Amino acid sequence: MSGTVGSVGLGDYGALGAAIANAGSVRTSLDTLTQQIGSGLVAQDYAGLGQAASQSIDLVPVIAQQQTWQGNIDRATASLSVTQNAMSQIQAIASSFYAQLDNLNGLDGSEVDTTAASARQALQQVAELLDTTDGQGNYVFAGQDSANAPVPSPDAILGSGFYTQINAAVGMLATSGSAATAASTLATASSNAAGTSPFSTYMSQAATTLTAALPAVQIGDGQAVQIGLSASANSFVASTGGSTTGSYMRDLMRALATIGSLSSGQITAAGFSGLVQDTRTSLNGAISAMASDVGVLGNVQAGLADTKTRLGQTATALTTQVSNVQNVDQAAAISKLQLAQTQLESSYQLIATLNGLSLAKFLPAG
Repeated sequence: MSGTVGSVGLGDYGALGAAIANAGSVRTSLDTLTQQIGSGLVAQDYAGLGQAASQSIDLVPVIAQQQTWQGNIDRATASLSVTQNAMSQIQAIASSFYAQLDNLNGLDGSEVDTTAASARQALQQVAELLDTTDGQGNYVFAGQDSANAPVPSPDAILGSGFYTQINAAVGMLATSGSAATAASTLATASSNAAGTSPFSTYMSQAATTLTAALPAVQIGDGQAVQIGLSASANSFVASTGGSTTGSYMRDLMRALATIGSLSSGQITAAGFSGLVQDTRTSLNGAISAMASDVGVLGNVQAGLADTKTRLGQTATALTTQVSNVQNVDQAAAISKLQLAQTQLESSYQLIATLNGLSLAKFLPAG
C-alpha cells in the first residue's frame, strides 16, 4: 500500500512542479506581450530581434541617409525659389527698359531726363535684389561666398566707381562718339578691379572661376547637382553678341547706368542714337541669356523635386521593412495577450488544485 500511495503522491507533486514551471513561462510571455503593446516594439534592443536584427541594423542608416538627402533638397529648393522670385523682378526691370529704349530717340528732353532718373532707381533696385537672402540668411547670388553680400553697398551704387566711370564716359558722348563711349562703358562693366567693380571681392573674379565654384547639393551617394545663379557671371548659358561683358547681370547694370547717365542736353548729339542702339542691343542679349539661365535653373528645380519623390518612395519602402522587423502587430499582440491571460489563470487554478493534494488524502480512514 505504501508503494501505491508513494507513487501517487510523487506523481502529483511532479505535476505541481510542471504546473508552476508552465505558469512561470506563461507569466514571462505575458510580461513580454504587455511591454510590446506598450512600446509598440518587438524588443528594446537588437538582441531581442534575433536573426531579424541584421536586417534592421543594415537598413536604419540607409533610411537616415535618404532622409538627409531629402533635407538637402528641401533647403536647396527653398533657396532656388527665393532666387527665382528675385530673378522675376530683375527680368521685369530689364524688359521694361528694353521697351523704353525703343522709343528713346523720339522723346523730348524732359522725357529723357525722366527715363534716366528711373534707370538710376532701377540700378539701385537691381543691386539690392542681388543681395537677396534665403530663410537661412544666405545670399542666394553669392555662390559659395554665401555669408557675404555680392554687392557690398547697393544703396550707394550711384557713388561707386562702376557708375561714376560710366557716367563720365556717357558725359563725353558728344566728343567721343557712340562707338568709343560704348567701348568705354563696356570696359568698365567688364572690370573686376577694386574701385570699379560694384561686386564683392569674391564676385570680382573671372567668370570661369565663379561658374566652376557654384554651390552644389548632394542628392545621392556620390551624386551632387550644381544650383544657384551668380551675381556677376552666367551660371549655365553663355551671353552672346558684340556688345556684352559675358555676364547678363553686368550687361543689365551697364545698360541701366548708361541710360541713367543720359541727359536732355544730349538728345541732339550725333552719337546719341548710336549709343541708345548699342544699349538696346546689349540689353536684348542680356534678356535672352537671362531667360535661358533661369530656364535651366527651373529644370534643376524640377529634377530635384523628382529626385526627392524617388528618395521618399525608397525611404518609405525601407521604413516598412524595418517596421515589419521592429514593430509589433498590435492586433495580433493583443490577441496573444488575451490568450496568455487565459492560460495563466488556468495554470493558477491547476496549481491551486494540485497544491491542495496531500498524502493524508490517500490514506484509509482509521
